[in-house]
Amino acid sequence: MSESRIYIIRHGQTDLNKKRVLQGRVDEPLNEDGIRQAEAAAELLRSLDIVVDFVWSSPLQRAVDTAGIVVGEGIKVHTDERLLEMDYGPYEGADLTSPPPEILKFFGDFVNQPEPPGMEPLADIVDRLGTFLEELREDPPEGSILISTHAIAMKGALEYLTPGSNGSYWGKHIKNCDIYVTTLKDGKFTVPELLETGE
Repeated sequence: MSESRIYIIRHGQTDLNKKRVLQGRVDEPLNEDGIRQAEAAAELLRSLDIVVDFVWSSPLQRAVDTAGIVVGEGIKVHTDERLLEMDYGPYEGADLTSPPPEILKFFGDFVNQPEPPGMEPLADIVDRLGTFLEELREDPPEGSILISTHAIAMKGALEYLTPGSNGSYWGKHIKNCDIYVTTLKDGKFTVPELLETGE
């Protein structure tokens, strides 16, 4: 009987997060608060006696650095482009305090409103996160796994892992360094649960 625990974390805060800018695939580093959030996530895992054995991350620096802080030295952080954030296309850098009307409409009802032209479709996000998770399912490493990614990408993973979700995660707020956990047991994933609320 094989069993692996998989922890999925959103990266820590960046200055663009703080300014409420749609950063997407802009390679923005963690700010001081983001570093502190990642350190708090590391402390949480230690307090629960959780030892991470394998790490995969989006290649963007904020995700890589979050993973590195959480697991500490000695564990290699592998990167995979399937863990990248949603490609916002022409809307990269949009000011979310005063967003374009089509963005406001889409973000207000992800399930029923189509993506504005040029943005990556949500179905494609679920598909690419799903292919990554399926590779883990088919050939799981022995031990606990940390996946460091981004808000919308993380929602895509949670949608994939939750049968019958029907888009319920898209509108859910995932805070910086929120951690969800799923168990891969005998080739099947459990429905993810929130391990801890970030900031």
